[in-house]
Amino acid sequence: MANSKPIGIFDSGYGGLTVFRSIYELLPQYDYVYLGDTARAPYGNRSFQSIHQYTWECVQWLFAQGCPLVILACNTASAKALRTIQQQDLKNEDPAKRVLGVIRPTAEVIGNYTQTKEIGVLGTKGTVQSGSYLLEINNFSPDIKVYQQAAPLWVPLIENGEYDKPGTDYFVKQYLDQILAQSPNIDTLLLACTHYPLLLDKINTYLPKDVKAIPQGNIVAKSLVDYLHRHPEMEQSLTKTGTQQFYTTTDDTADFDKNAATFFGAPVKSGYADVTCGV
Repeated sequence: MANSKPIGIFDSGYGGLTVFRSIYELLPQYDYVYLGDTARAPYGNRSFQSIHQYTWECVQWLFAQGCPLVILACNTASAKALRTIQQQDLKNEDPAKRVLGVIRPTAEVIGNYTQTKEIGVLGTKGTVQSGSYLLEINNFSPDIKVYQQAAPLWVPLIENGEYDKPGTDYFVKQYLDQILAQSPNIDTLLLACTHYPLLLDKINTYLPKDVKAIPQGNIVAKSLVDYLHRHPEMEQSLTKTGTQQFYTTTDDTADFDKNAATFFGAPVKSGYADVTCGV
């Protein structure tokens, strides 16, 4: 499909597929290319420099596949790489190309979910240390108090297929207890990692009835609908044949397909992507 102009969706691994699933449910007519950098995942404990380098390599690869619009469906990449990509790296690219993240659209609306005006944010170490949610939520809802808690073991457990196993309960409860201990008034927990929806059943088991956990998928999908409505030049440039392509940076595509299907909720057939070639 030489003339295809799909929407690119990137994640460090599998988590972005939960966002892709929500986007596809709202916008099935567009063409999509998903790229998971599973060979270098997880990103959560890596440095700003490494995350920026890896993310930009993957964005450039998606550009090379014809994508004029790339969604960083990864909170760590959005927190540590998006600003530099938008403000510096894109200057040398086609001015029509765009890269969007998941933090800003989430921060715009998360205030609508809380009654007590106190929110907890659960994310990777990288996302929490960046302070991105503190800044962005304050921009849109300065009256809301935000508490953060890193959950560094959740992504490895999920990516190793342990998300529904009894042994994971201890680590789910541990991080929930830690974030809720910061304030008795927290009534909303933002799952600020796209992997975490796979733990939602366990999370809800250990949450008080007056505290709700909010995944990002539907929020980001609705934000993309709004973005395309406000940018008709981008919307009109995208091709609409309903295709989905999946790629991984590991050469074990069969293993990727097996795990990816769990996140995407449908069978996945992927190809190998060498994102460092020619970058």
